[in-house]
Amino acid sequence: MRDEILSFTHDLVAIPTENPPGSHYRPCVELISKKLVAMGLRPRLIRVHGGDKLHPRFCLMVPYGKGKKKLYFHGHYDVVPGWNSEQFKPRIRQGRFYGRGAADMKAGLAAMVYAIRALQLADVRIDGQICLVFVPDEETGGAFGTRYLFDKGYIGKDDCVGMLMPEPTGGVAWNACRGAISLSVSVKGKPVHVVLQKEGINAFEQMVVLSNALVKLKESVEKRTTRYSVALGESKNSILMLGGICRCGTNFNVVPGTCTFTIERRINPEENFANEKKRLMDILAKFRKGGMKISVEILQEGEPGGVSSSGDLADALGWSVRQTTNRPLRFKMCPGLLEIRYYLRNGIPAYAYGPGSIRRAHHPQEYVEVDRVLQCTTVYSLTALRMLSTGEHV
Repeated sequence: MRDEILSFTHDLVAIPTENPPGSHYRPCVELISKKLVAMGLRPRLIRVHGGDKLHPRFCLMVPYGKGKKKLYFHGHYDVVPGWNSEQFKPRIRQGRFYGRGAADMKAGLAAMVYAIRALQLADVRIDGQICLVFVPDEETGGAFGTRYLFDKGYIGKDDCVGMLMPEPTGGVAWNACRGAISLSVSVKGKPVHVVLQKEGINAFEQMVVLSNALVKLKESVEKRTTRYSVALGESKNSILMLGGICRCGTNFNVVPGTCTFTIERRINPEENFANEKKRLMDILAKFRKGGMKISVEILQEGEPGGVSSSGDLADALGWSVRQTTNRPLRFKMCPGLLEIRYYLRNGIPAYAYGPGSIRRAHHPQEYVEVDRVLQCTTVYSLTALRMLSTGEHV
């Protein structure tokens, strides 16, 4: 099925589902739906209510098989904005499939779909259902995608044996992820000409005082480490970064009236999300109470999560990887947010394993190895067989 898989990946990548703002979502879900219908499946299109009316959101779900047990294959079809339109012109060179979203994660979506197609062509029966889920808005936190499906009851934990997600994991499986709180903080002052600075209020100088307090928090939280394994070169330490974006003032000879900067807090699975968010907000509230005019915008937030590297699904995934690649599977913590957190929060074991590398995702020359796409398709098929076996095949 190599040519079919690559052709489907080509068609997916060619649709510029950039998020933000959430463009071309409808053509993408229609393409996926058409493919599923051609396979004899009956997909359900779910219109997400709320959010940007100019860019409506859609989720797509479809079961394959019959029975109570459910194994979810879950992926997102939105991609980060491209650097230019050329990135949405898919191409294969020297065994690599190039294009925006190829690694994160449209090749993975193709692997999900064709894992089921492989079972169909092999005429293999399963005891249960493989539930395909396609969502938007993963790149902006999942509020109008995965979270919506859980909030509205489209996904439940009853009889669910687990979830697999084809994130670009680089050959490992991710069984944990950090949480995130991203804030944009604006300090308001009073702009006047420099020669009248005593009549003004310098927003930059106030920001410096505030940021010094945040640096003390940074020194404290970054001493904490996670017990989960991390990839080579990545840190086990918790993270607080200041000033990813920093804007201030209007001219060199004017007292700055506004200073805006960002706070990026990445929280290890062992830390309590609510407590860490409160610690940040308490510092801002303290300075606001002292007279500093501060406004805060939450850019994104998501809880951390983690699950054991052993258990039925982990063992089935590891077995499938060994059968396919002749290599043992290693479990690592993803350095960023993952939508496995929504499943873990509901008591469902969830892992990310997919073609591509996180180092190439969001890159101007994003690509995925063709062989890895085919391997991932095989791994997903075998894992489903292992988890939903009738006892006749595995």
